Amino acid sequence: MKKRLPPLNWLRTFELSAQHLNFTQAAQELNLTQAAISQQIKGLESQLGVALFKRLPRGLELTEAGRAYIPIVHEAIERLVVATDELFGQNRNRDLNIRVSLVFFTSWLAPRLGKFRQQHPEVGLRFSSNIWTDQTPVDADLEIRHGLGKWSGFSCDRLSWDQLIPVCSPEYFAAAIQEQHIEASVQVLSHCTLLHVLGYNEGWGHWLHKNGHPDLKPAQSMQLDSLLPALELAVQGQGVALGRTCLVQAQLDSKQLIAPFAQPLNTDEAFYLITPERQYRHANAEAFRSWLIDEAQQSQYQENQ
Repeated sequence: MKKRLPPLNWLRTFELSAQHLNFTQAAQELNLTQAAISQQIKGLESQLGVALFKRLPRGLELTEAGRAYIPIVHEAIERLVVATDELFGQNRNRDLNIRVSLVFFTSWLAPRLGKFRQQHPEVGLRFSSNIWTDQTPVDADLEIRHGLGKWSGFSCDRLSWDQLIPVCSPEYFAAAIQEQHIEASVQVLSHCTLLHVLGYNEGWGHWLHKNGHPDLKPAQSMQLDSLLPALELAVQGQGVALGRTCLVQAQLDSKQLIAPFAQPLNTDEAFYLITPERQYRHANAEAFRSWLIDEAQQSQYQENQ
């Protein structure tokens, strides 16, 4: 048998009374009498079978049960307020806020985004980058993040299944071979500039170790805080970047970059769409999520053909 929930106005009265620890102030905020507030609290306590307040000579104090109950009540009311405003209030047509890895946006999402806009012209979009952030801010509906897909408090949908591949411009690799008079093998990297990207667990050290070259030392190295400038430097002939297949396919197809070695390495890290588990998901956010997951699955299917 389902237990009957207390009336919403009783819960709202409890929340404000707990906030002020004063029935009179709660009554003023709700435009009720102090007697009405007191009666509603008594009704709530009677239904729950437990006292929520200690009545003191100069105010109120939450009981242990009251202290345990108030955060639950507060969160439920706040979520109801947000959802009501999203569906029926001024925010129902607001822009969808999405935080995204800049390299993923530029290399993968932007070329596909026109499809979503054609399908959902009514949805406004606002993007911001998330370099070096640990948490999704309260104003973000969705976020695309790179990692292992394990973030407490978030639900995660995987968007990429990549291989690590060294990439560089054709001219850069040809010059490296000619200058050193050596064959096109991984050893060429000892005469190249390696472009390292901070923040990736699976970087150059990981790739070299897995491919049997843990002690290889490059001629030079450069460190960057994003894969986007690393790939641009590789295109410009400034070194060799460690690309993710979902991000470099277009540049490989256009011959801006080449993958000179036959040692691709599957990654554990990936790009994920993450959503706060306790946050109300707007209908526009759900539409974008469904579209994005479908695009990622189609992309994976095409790559495997």
